[in-house]
Amino acid sequence: MAKNVLFIMSDEHQQKASGCYGHPFVKTPTIDKLAASGTRFTNAYTNSPICVPARASFATGRYVHDIGYWDNAHAYEGRVEGWGHALQKAGMHCLSIGKLHYRSEEDPTGFNEQIVPLHIVDGKGSVGGSVKQPLAPPITKSKLVTNIGPGDSGYIQYDQSIMEKTVEWLKTEATRLTDKPWALFCSFVCPHFPLIAPQDFYDLYPHDMLPHPKGNDPDYPLHPWIDKFQKLQCHDDFFTEESRKVAMASYYGLCSYLDSNISKVLLALEQAGLRDDTLIVYTADHGENLATRRLWGKSNMYEEAAAIPMILSGPGIPSGKVVNTPVTLADGSATILDALGLNNISRGETRSLRKIANEGDDLERVAFSEYHATGADTAAFMIRKGNFKYIHYVDYEPELFDQVNDPEEEENVVNNPDLSNILTDLQKELYARVDPKAVNDAAQKSQAALVNAAGGREAVLAKGSFQGTPAPGETAEYIQ
Repeated sequence: MAKNVLFIMSDEHQQKASGCYGHPFVKTPTIDKLAASGTRFTNAYTNSPICVPARASFATGRYVHDIGYWDNAHAYEGRVEGWGHALQKAGMHCLSIGKLHYRSEEDPTGFNEQIVPLHIVDGKGSVGGSVKQPLAPPITKSKLVTNIGPGDSGYIQYDQSIMEKTVEWLKTEATRLTDKPWALFCSFVCPHFPLIAPQDFYDLYPHDMLPHPKGNDPDYPLHPWIDKFQKLQCHDDFFTEESRKVAMASYYGLCSYLDSNISKVLLALEQAGLRDDTLIVYTADHGENLATRRLWGKSNMYEEAAAIPMILSGPGIPSGKVVNTPVTLADGSATILDALGLNNISRGETRSLRKIANEGDDLERVAFSEYHATGADTAAFMIRKGNFKYIHYVDYEPELFDQVNDPEEEENVVNNPDLSNILTDLQKELYARVDPKAVNDAAQKSQAALVNAAGGREAVLAKGSFQGTPAPGETAEYIQ
């Protein structure tokens, strides 16, 4: 059993964008080495492909519909107790360094200490994403296009600070906490946009090595739910072929920059003499579409947005192992509790990743995800089980993908009669967990109340929305 836990999370790191997950050119040597020293999960998913709900699921080990943190304006505030509260009650030291994206630092969210935290803007977040029926009109400007290329940004500086504060804490405070276990949640924000990368990392990715993104053509058929989303969140419409490659090179550069910061953190852990006593977890809150299907950001159930890296290393973790059992971000909660001997606390369907790593593959296990936030006309749900992924859209036709024979998810086989038994089974798995329409109605009712409390639809739309929470010390820039 580990004495301590170092849980590292990044923001918007697409599972595919790491060497250990098979990317042909992205340079992530630290993450790759961590995977080689431990266990890598191939079928890991976020519980909601957008920041605030995903992090609430991680904090509590519960599904979004169960806890009501629907979108980026419904932020975690400690109302539902999570793994941090359990550690505090057990007398263990629990702290965060970096991005939390909860409601406020003052809320009782389970940390003894928050160092350089990032929370939602003004404790209210992006209320524009709660506007539904009808949805907010299409964006007219895109910071994803204007803020790209080599250089510096508030997020780059913020991650530098997170790294430095983590290294300092490991070298000073962690070495003093010899009488009780600790859990450190180290949360970086890169490679989240703005897609600006330090020059030396940007230069790692010449434009001639960058492929044309899958489905990034006007005539590429999109599912009707996705098509409506893309027409509203139409960032790709503002790109040129050249600027799109600048953004892609920047994203990959930020992945390598993230890797370099993780390297410094792990070196500090080793220099402090704590590596052998510490369970290390690396994951992300969700992925990034990176222009596939003309989509940017996250907010859907395709692999680019919903799949996440998940790597464990440390005491009791098999080295060099690859696990195909479906897992989710919410399992991170059970993992921390289990690693520190608090595994008697029930967290619904979640299980310790440490235990799963020491078992054979269980392809009958289900990974569940849901989305209710920006640009979603209705709720979307995902069931991953065995070789298949089922995506359910309320009031729209579903999608079914064979993840083994069609890993790029280019052929929807939902109407294949030979797969009717599989479709029925996955639909049963969905309805065993949730009533999709009832949950959609509950989410939109809660969102309508939030919009009304903010002055109503017209007032919220007039104020505009910001594309990305600013780093601490920066001011949110609202775009109308």
